[in-house]
Amino acid sequence: MIKVKQFVFNPFGVNTYVVWDSTTREALVVDPGMTSAAETQEFDKYISDNELTVKQIVNTHLHLDHCFGDNYVRDRYGVKVSANVADAPLGEGLGMQARNFGMILPAGADKGVTIDVPLKEGDVITFGDEKMYVIEVAGHSPGGIALYCPTGSFAIVGDSIFRGSIGRTDLPGGDHATLIANLRNKILTLPDGTRLLPGHNGSTTVADEKATNPFVR
Repeated sequence: MIKVKQFVFNPFGVNTYVVWDSTTREALVVDPGMTSAAETQEFDKYISDNELTVKQIVNTHLHLDHCFGDNYVRDRYGVKVSANVADAPLGEGLGMQARNFGMILPAGADKGVTIDVPLKEGDVITFGDEKMYVIEVAGHSPGGIALYCPTGSFAIVGDSIFRGSIGRTDLPGGDHATLIANLRNKILTLPDGTRLLPGHNGSTTVADEKATNPFVR
């Protein structure tokens, strides 16, 4: 049985997800966004309390708020970072991203994020007896992806779509028309009952967004 734990981390309020198989207790960490000792302790306690084995980091994209904690998780748990290579420059330029937002990060915290495992459309990520399927949804960022889990009837969609809204496309590498096309053709074609777990705020469903989201109707 698949389980999903949602944390809300860092000043941007990013959703970090731990997705795990309750039988094998193998886990994926999606968009680790921890920026403080308190946040890393909260994360580590959940991993320890549930006796999870972290298998991989997956980034829906590499905007700074979604990857602040990548290097911590990689080093602490000895795992690899996976993302779409079109976002590699964003990860490598983490410090510059922070400066563009007027943020001063602690020494070493602005170290760039390097992709160890490149992900592309149709890739399958396996942990325990569970699988998640990679869907490319560029537009918010050049390498944005979603992770679809048919057995759990949910998709982790990063900042591509929110309840009644979509991800901003005015950041470097964003493209409004590309995002809308990908949402209409790839995300809103999933089964209506699929829960959409976004990078910020609460979840929604495919059916709700098809019926009410003004950006994709």
